[in-house]
Amino acid sequence: MTTTTTEHSRPYTHGDLPRLMGLMTGDEKHGPAATSTLDVLWVLYDQVLRVGPERMDDPERDRFLLSKGHGPMAYYAVLAAKGFVPVEWLPDFGSYDSPLGHHPDRVLVPGAEIGSGPLGHGLPIAVGTALGLRAQGRTAPRVWVLVGDAELDEGSNHEAIAFAGPAGLDRLHTVVVDNSSAGHARPGGITARFEAAGWSAVTVDGRDHAALYAAFTAPHPDRPHMVVARVEPKSA
Repeated sequence: MTTTTTEHSRPYTHGDLPRLMGLMTGDEKHGPAATSTLDVLWVLYDQVLRVGPERMDDPERDRFLLSKGHGPMAYYAVLAAKGFVPVEWLPDFGSYDSPLGHHPDRVLVPGAEIGSGPLGHGLPIAVGTALGLRAQGRTAPRVWVLVGDAELDEGSNHEAIAFAGPAGLDRLHTVVVDNSSAGHARPGGITARFEAAGWSAVTVDGRDHAALYAAFTAPHPDRPHMVVARVEPKSA
């Protein structure tokens, strides 16, 4: 899957993303948060998600919800590479009149399904989205949500995890980017927590594109699916 933009006559590739991210400055403190998600976002948008600039209003599209909304430079770079937003917007990131804020705004950013800000909201919203699509009888769209490992400390996520498994929300997918920033230890690890609630769960190298693709597309009949994408620790 490739999408051209107005800046290039050739499609963008994964190799272009560091340069696109480099056009955005002013939020360097969240640089690690952004780079930790880069490969996950690219594999999803390049190989997995059934989305595109031409079908943003298509009710049968997949839904991608960015819950880990701080440090959105990687997200914006991927959206630009795939033609959702103009590359020319990137240098104005975070400025007063830029649509690209320090947290994505679904009203201003084409392709953004939710506004991201306080942590802990994305997974509950994804559960509600999956339930809504089920109630409408829509079985094709898949719901994906990207969260951070520390974000799982939020109580709202405990409830969403506990509900989704028994509810059999098999169109729901969660990607946990684990950069060892969580404040509370979890006996058995993150996957064990989801498995105990009835989810399908797997842990992979968050920089290995082939492993990410295999994990994202693994069968999980009658259960929601989650992938832990391990990357280098935040302090590295």
